[in-house]
Amino acid sequence: MLKRILFISLFFTLVFNCKFTEQPEFTGLKNIKIVDSNLQSITLSTDALFTNPNDVGGVLKTDNLKVYINDIEVASVIADEFNVPSKKNFEIPLTVIVSTDRIIDKNSLGGLLGSLISQRLKVQYKGEIKYKVLGYSSTYNVDEIQELKIKL
Repeated sequence: MLKRILFISLFFTLVFNCKFTEQPEFTGLKNIKIVDSNLQSITLSTDALFTNPNDVGGVLKTDNLKVYINDIEVASVIADEFNVPSKKNFEIPLTVIVSTDRIIDKNSLGGLLGSLISQRLKVQYKGEIKYKVLGYSSTYNVDEIQELKIKL
């Protein structure tokens, strides 16, 4: 009986002293860059920055994050679930390969030619990153735009 009382009191002490009700803070994207470019594809990468003040981790998913180039949706960021470390600042690397065929359409041919001449692309990451921990979930809205220089 005494063991049971000690176990229950230890359990409640751990539950109430551990912080896990705050969601990690999304601080933005950094290092948006073109990793590789050629006539067939463009590889983009960025890091999503977070701070987790909680004593427990969780899981982040990027299923609803889209990439736009010159205002045309060209790709979805597909990444494995990311395990969130507890009480830590952390980064999630996000890489996407975009076929140059996806950038070209009849409505944007002038914009693409202008981009190729100026060697600049307007890259936008837009959508949601989802966080889950112990039955609790929240969503972070992402909307970051940056002009990048391309080298073909």
